Amino acid sequence: MRTDALLWAEIKRARAKWGPRPLSVVPEPVGPGEESVWDYPRPPRVEPSSARITVEFAGKIIVETRRAIRVVETAGAPVYYIPPEDIEMRCLEPVPDYRTLCEWKGFAVYYDLVDDGRRSEKAAFAYPDPFTDLGAGYDAIAGFIGFFPDRVGAAFLNDERVRPQPGGFYSGWVTDAVKGPMKGVPGSGSW
Repeated sequence: MRTDALLWAEIKRARAKWGPRPLSVVPEPVGPGEESVWDYPRPPRVEPSSARITVEFAGKIIVETRRAIRVVETAGAPVYYIPPEDIEMRCLEPVPDYRTLCEWKGFAVYYDLVDDGRRSEKAAFAYPDPFTDLGAGYDAIAGFIGFFPDRVGAAFLNDERVRPQPGGFYSGWVTDAVKGPMKGVPGSGSW
């Protein structure tokens, strides 16, 4: 079993590996009202969002809010975290004994979406006790819940249906205003 000191050493190594944009990456052109994922910072930035967020599952709206928190990180599409008060929490079933580690935000726990006999495994996640050592404001997402757009029926940012970030690992919400290339595409393992 790893000690806290060994775990923190591993986290610091993971944080240190991130450097400037690889020379082989050519960002897509950005027009008015658009954002390049290569202009997002690392470590990730936390910011409030007043966009209208809607998530559907099993033919029902399970999320509707204008109180999300958006997290943006170099090379990734924005991730939206929703306050539990704006979620049909009865549809979320905790996944026991499964978690992942983000070197910036901490340990994530996962939820299956369950309703009307339908289940989508590990469709949602949260950081119940995010890291605070960077002073980056990750404590603002404590207990808020993010959704993988490809594991729900549909997710919308304002009136636009969101597409999942490539690769199946990341939970970024891709819209027409977000320009890449984004991590998750083939050859992006070192981004």
